[in-house]
Amino acid sequence: MYYSLGILVYRHRWRVVLAWLLVIAVSLPFAPRVGDVLEAGGFSTSGSEGSRAVRLLQEKLGFPLTTVTVLFSSPDLTVDSTVFQSEMVSIVSSLEGFPHVSQVITYQSAGNRRLISEDGHTTYAIIGFDVTTAEVQRLVPELQALVHSDRLSVWLTGAPAAYADIELVSHRDLERAERLSFPLALVALVLVFGTIVSGLMPVVIGGTSVIAALAIIFVLAHYMEMSIFVLNVTTLLGLGIGIDYSLVMVSRFREELYQHSIEESVARTVASAGKAVLFSGITVFLGLMGLMVFQFLTLRSMGVGGAIVVITSVLAALTLLPAALGILGTKIDSFPVRWRFSHPNPLPKGEGWGEGSSDSIKAGVWSIIAKWVTTRPWPVFIATLLLLALLGSPFLRVRMGAPDITTLPSDVSSRQGYDILVDTFGIGQVAPIFVVMESSGSIFSRENVGAVYDFVKELEKKEGVVRVESMVSYGPDIGRGQYQLLYQDPGNIAFPDLRRSLSLMAGENVTVINVVTDYTPVSEEAKALAREIRSMAADGGMNIYVGGAAAELMDLVDELYSTFPKALLLILGTTYIALLILFGSVIIPLKAVIMDTLSILASYGALVLIFQDGHLSNLLRFDPAGYVDATVPIVMFCILFGLSMDYEVFMLSRIKEEYEATGDNTLSIGRGLERTGRIVTSAAMIILLVSGSFALADIIVIKALGIGIALAILLDATIVRALLVPATMQLLGDLNWWAPGFLKRRSG
Repeated sequence: MYYSLGILVYRHRWRVVLAWLLVIAVSLPFAPRVGDVLEAGGFSTSGSEGSRAVRLLQEKLGFPLTTVTVLFSSPDLTVDSTVFQSEMVSIVSSLEGFPHVSQVITYQSAGNRRLISEDGHTTYAIIGFDVTTAEVQRLVPELQALVHSDRLSVWLTGAPAAYADIELVSHRDLERAERLSFPLALVALVLVFGTIVSGLMPVVIGGTSVIAALAIIFVLAHYMEMSIFVLNVTTLLGLGIGIDYSLVMVSRFREELYQHSIEESVARTVASAGKAVLFSGITVFLGLMGLMVFQFLTLRSMGVGGAIVVITSVLAALTLLPAALGILGTKIDSFPVRWRFSHPNPLPKGEGWGEGSSDSIKAGVWSIIAKWVTTRPWPVFIATLLLLALLGSPFLRVRMGAPDITTLPSDVSSRQGYDILVDTFGIGQVAPIFVVMESSGSIFSRENVGAVYDFVKELEKKEGVVRVESMVSYGPDIGRGQYQLLYQDPGNIAFPDLRRSLSLMAGENVTVINVVTDYTPVSEEAKALAREIRSMAADGGMNIYVGGAAAELMDLVDELYSTFPKALLLILGTTYIALLILFGSVIIPLKAVIMDTLSILASYGALVLIFQDGHLSNLLRFDPAGYVDATVPIVMFCILFGLSMDYEVFMLSRIKEEYEATGDNTLSIGRGLERTGRIVTSAAMIILLVSGSFALADIIVIKALGIGIALAILLDATIVRALLVPATMQLLGDLNWWAPGFLKRRSG
């Protein structure tokens, strides 16, 4: 089937190339605009307790669908000064008339002096909107124009402002990565192949795959929500695997061209390397399917976008590339360069495994490695396993966090405003734990007021609680019975400040309680406190819902890692079946799955050392947050499992060819490693260059993915593929290829 496909593509090579040129021409107007239809955010789920708490506040207390925070500050003017007041009132008045603004809360309207800093030079206003965060995000440029002041320093922060900045910085990161990765990959490929034309082909195929995939995503995003992070993942994967697949195909074509006609070389290339590319694409696709299991928009979008670019990459590698090779023929080696890593002919006759045979390979580093490993498999096997375990061990003390505004670089406006807000007012006030209490009857009944009072008093005793803000927290001199009397007729409360504050904190059958702590939301103490509050009960059977940053982080991590085993089962199970079909062996797919998992787990240790502990943070230009983003290990696994399996498929496919020809396990390992070692290393180097360019990203999540993928690929292409895989196969011997008879007849 694959051979016939190669013949068909060769005979219609000009039509195939013209068809792809048409695809590119149609895609080019849309691919650059894909960012306009993607959404920021996507790290929350509607089914969590924290989300239910927020919905109750919106439905019962009229809380806005989304908010932005405007921070006002002056080094020489105090908040109560006439000039400060005048400037602030002018800005607030313009915001009150802004479309979709439903609520503006200042220290005056809320009757709350806590919204003023201790030194009196800073305050903030909360602007509520009756539309979603995504809709407000599109209005951020207009809002920023309104908050300008000649006398005050003013910052716009909050989720919509942060998402707008994430979109801008993501585009900036992507452009930087493309400027670096394309030329570096081209130079590397030219050095690998030794000629400009052969080095250029993989870059062209990789670029074509990305352009087509981005255009498809542009269309798809009009019908389903997709995250802005799909841009980075699509480009990283598209360039990486598109170039990898082309590297394998071009290398095999040049090898075949040494002994066959152009048509036969194209057909044999598709029949061998093309088959490996197809199954490799299937394994990458299956890995990305794991991301589609999650309910989070960001992860689901990465899975969809990655799957699309895998499909376009495989199609381009199996159709466009063979057609181009058929047109070029021997011109594939045009424009040789003086300095190169290998001879343009990759298979000169010489001495190596199978010495004296017509297809032997010149002895080199991979021959030396293969012979060294296969003669001492047990020491290599044990040493590499211990090394991988040591590298992964820091992950045992991982602390999970959630992506928030701190994922942005510190020079971005919304991040600057947030940092000043936290430094001035404390993280506890900016991101408190909040409790929503819901009663079956009026929240102002004597029994319910008493229940709220008792609950608040229990909260105040909790370790780490600085203060509690609630409908029963207006002064230490007011007792339980006095609150019950006060709220017998809440509509006629004589104190205006109390009436205003009460309207923000209580409704007919719901009240909200803010728990201010000294803990950062990602700290274990904050999560433990949120968990403890959730375990509390209130008198009268009132329903209690705990939300806020710490609680929502718990919900996020719980949701992610309760779903992750399902994703793992899907990825590992389907990949095993695909490899079972390809290799006709029961053992080889199991070994491949285990080897891939080991290299990924080893790279997890680096995530902890770099992003949690802060090692190399100065070199990599980021402020360590003290945790690992909870989404990064999952995204890394789903992407890396497929990418790492690329090399496994390429190597094992060649080893299988040699085993079928010779029946000698040791000889097939040696020859397979010789014939694929340089290609696998070169392919890994390309992925390292592409993913490494994303290590320069300003958004920490993307930086972590870039670094994590680069390190995992480095480990996989060296320690795992060069040492652990051949050592394991040598130990297993002929058992590598064991399978029931019926399976062997149906395989491949």
